Amino acid sequence: MFLHNLKYELLGNLRAPALIAWLMIFPVFLGTVFKIGFGSIYENNDLFTMIPTAVVETEKNEIFDKVIDSVSGSEQPLLKVTRVGEQEALELLKNGEVKGIIRTDGEISLTVAGKGIEQTILKSFIEQYSTYEMLIEDTIKNAPDKLPEVIERLSEDAAVCTEIPLTQGDADPYDQYFYNLIAMVAMFGSVTGLHITENSQANMSALGARKNCSPTPKPISITSSLVGSFMAQGVCMIICVTFLHFILKVDFGDRLPLVYAAALVGGCMGVTFGFFIGSIGRLSSEMKNGIAMTVSMVLCFMSGLMIGNMKTIIAENLPWFNNINPVAIVSDCFYCLNLYSDLDRFNFKMLSMAAYIVVFAVLGIILSRRKKYASI
Repeated sequence: MFLHNLKYELLGNLRAPALIAWLMIFPVFLGTVFKIGFGSIYENNDLFTMIPTAVVETEKNEIFDKVIDSVSGSEQPLLKVTRVGEQEALELLKNGEVKGIIRTDGEISLTVAGKGIEQTILKSFIEQYSTYEMLIEDTIKNAPDKLPEVIERLSEDAAVCTEIPLTQGDADPYDQYFYNLIAMVAMFGSVTGLHITENSQANMSALGARKNCSPTPKPISITSSLVGSFMAQGVCMIICVTFLHFILKVDFGDRLPLVYAAALVGGCMGVTFGFFIGSIGRLSSEMKNGIAMTVSMVLCFMSGLMIGNMKTIIAENLPWFNNINPVAIVSDCFYCLNLYSDLDRFNFKMLSMAAYIVVFAVLGIILSRRKKYASI
C-alpha cells in the first residue's frame, strides 16, 4: 500500500507544472543571469594578476632586459610585457590596455595614466630596480647562478604585500549568490510540500476527498506523500548543484559529495516547511501558496540573495537571526565546506536543518490528523 501510494505521488510531483517551473527552469535561468552579471568580477577586480606593461627600448639595456624577461616569464609573473614603439605605447596607455610605459633611454623611467594598486606596484618595481641595479650587474658578472634569486627578491619587494591565505578554499564573495540560489530552490520545495496537504484534505481537492474515503490509513498516506516529495525535491536539488558546478563552474571546494548532501537535506527541509504551512487552518490553496512563497522570499532576501552584504547587516543588528533563518543555514553549509578545513560548523548547520525537518514534519502531521469533515 505504501509503495503504491509512493509511486503515484512521484508521478504526480513530476507532472506538476509548478515543480518544473520553480524548481528546475527558474534556478537554471537565474543562475545563468548571475554568472553573466558578476561571474568574473572577483577574478578581474579583486584577484591580483599580471600587470600589463608597455616597454619602449630607446637604448639597449641588457641588464634590464634580463630582469624584465625574468619577472614576466616566471611561474607567477609580475608583469605582462608588450615591447612596442613610443607612439603605440602611448596609444595602449590611452586605451587602458596597459597600466604603464617603461622607457629604457639611458635612465629607466615610468609613465602611468592613473592611480591604483597596479600603478603603485610598477612605481615600486622601478624604484627597487634602480636600487638593485648595481647588485644585479655585479651578480651577472661574478655569480650568474644567483641572478634568479636576486630578481625574485626584487619582485617580492616591488609587490608591496604578500598574500597569506586564511583558508584553502575559494574566497570569491560573489559565490554567496549561488549558495543562496541553491537555498532558494530548497525553500521552494514548499511548493511540493503544499501539494501533500492539498491532496490529503477533502475540502481542498477532489483527490483529497477520495483519499479520505479510501481505506488507506492517513499516517501511511501522508508518509508516502512526504517520501515521494523528498525524492522529487532531491532530483531538483541535484540538477541545481550539478548545473552550477559543472556548467557554470561555480567553485564549491573539494568536498562535492557533502555539497550534494547539504542540498538534499535543505530540500527536505523546504518540503516539510510547505507541508507545515499547508496544514495550518482552512485557508485556500492559493492563500497558502502565497504565504509559503512570501516567507521563503523574505528569508532569501535576509540571507543575501538580492543584496550580497544583507547577511552581514543582519548579523550586526540581529546576531541570532542568521542562526534560525533556514535559508541562511543552507547557504552557510556551502560556505563552511568551501572555506573551513574542519566540519564542525558544517555539522552544526546540518543538525539545525535536521531539527527543522523534524519540527515541521511533526507539527504538520499533528495538524493534519486533526482535520475532520462532517460530510465528503
